[in-house]
Amino acid sequence: MAISDNILTWFNGAWTRGNVPVMGSADHATWLGSMVFDGARAFEGVMPDLDLHCRRIVRSADAMGYDSPVDAETIEAIIREGVAMFPAGAELYLRPMIWSTEGDVTMLGADRASGAYAICIEELPMGGIGEYALTVSPYRRPRPDMALTEAKAACLYPNNARIAQEAVKRGFRTALSLDVDDNVAETSSTNVFMVRDGEVFTPAPNGTFLNGITRQRTIALLQADGIKVTETALKVADFEQADEIFLTGNAFKITPVTRFEDRELPIKTGTHVRELYWDYALSEK
Repeated sequence: MAISDNILTWFNGAWTRGNVPVMGSADHATWLGSMVFDGARAFEGVMPDLDLHCRRIVRSADAMGYDSPVDAETIEAIIREGVAMFPAGAELYLRPMIWSTEGDVTMLGADRASGAYAICIEELPMGGIGEYALTVSPYRRPRPDMALTEAKAACLYPNNARIAQEAVKRGFRTALSLDVDDNVAETSSTNVFMVRDGEVFTPAPNGTFLNGITRQRTIALLQADGIKVTETALKVADFEQADEIFLTGNAFKITPVTRFEDRELPIKTGTHVRELYWDYALSEK
């Protein structure tokens, strides 16, 4: 699924242009879904929190039952080398991937020492503020006793996809997804925040969604700006009564929501948070 015509892939010790085949037909990950990945961004000459994304993919591989064949520092160094091969300031999606090649046919698990890896860098515009409508999905997030929710694993994303696809069919961009206890977890691919009476609220991590790197950075930036942030269990009714809603995620960082169901929303706070994030990111220069 190429997101750009301009792709650079690191595999087996070399960079190659294009959508490079990296898996074998009998690899454990091809058959049994043990690939993990992460995503980071390059834009305007910076790569915010790249080190944290590289550390997380190593943890994700461990959660899936196999060792990363490379450490986080090496992944980061390779990504920086690849980014330097694009024009200065290019807007890029940075995706390291790790998967297992071998496993046990009886127990189905990956062989601990069978990890392989590749890094894919693609052009992807950062996007801006525009119309963004949010609804509520009929599909739910699994608990940690139902799936390997602590890993950023490719096998979890078909559920994310149907959350988004069902929402788009109804005229929305994406949807809030709930956990099995009717708490709001996140959207199809982003963490979610709401604003009420000047205070920011966001679902408390409970194992049903990733505590995103951009989410954590946003909380820190808001607190440093003197804005109170409360992590707590939130219901759909809380979002129905929210003054504003905004989303955080790697692909587009901060996205203000302009409509929830049939209610138009202002984007003052979401716009401010986006400015805070850009100020932070560009401070790397």
